[in-house]
Amino acid sequence: MSTRRVVLGVSGASGAMLSLEAARHLASLGIETDLVASSAAKRTLAEECGSEALQTLEALVTRSHAIDDIGAAIASGSVPVSGMIIAPCSMRSLAAIAHGLDDNLLTRAAGVQLKERRRLVLLAREAPLTLAHLRNMTAAAEMGAIVMPPVPAFYLPHTTLTEVARQIAARAVDLLAVSPPRAQPWSPEVEG
Repeated sequence: MSTRRVVLGVSGASGAMLSLEAARHLASLGIETDLVASSAAKRTLAEECGSEALQTLEALVTRSHAIDDIGAAIASGSVPVSGMIIAPCSMRSLAAIAHGLDDNLLTRAAGVQLKERRRLVLLAREAPLTLAHLRNMTAAAEMGAIVMPPVPAFYLPHTTLTEVARQIAARAVDLLAVSPPRAQPWSPEVEG
């Protein structure tokens, strides 16, 4: 796809640093990025990443939209984008997406990706999972979403949480297929 525009959604689940790392990857690729963050996401960003985290995130993207601005361009399928990442994706947002409850701009933009058959990557963040969570993940996957819990790549020699988040965010960006792969691949040692 030639469009180099992506929607980055941020919901209120723990793991707010994933949004910052995803935005950094997209910015480094020169991809036009629309941000929509829930109020819970803004609180989580401040609590987990510091009081300036939202400003940092907004500085990395092309434009930021209010969660209640359902008239924003990204709420329409006629606006071409390559896809959307929700990093992190709360179980509330996942449930709304799985059941077509386009009740705010984040869930509406996600619904648009599904109806237009574009990639939607959900970094679903919760543990342990209830049966409701699992059923909502199944429903979202059956509609075409990619459910990607932010599981660390334990096979890589990461020493900081930031390195782990950077790798997970790179995998999410790779799933959008908007650039050559960015995530560090696993490489087996050659036995002699």
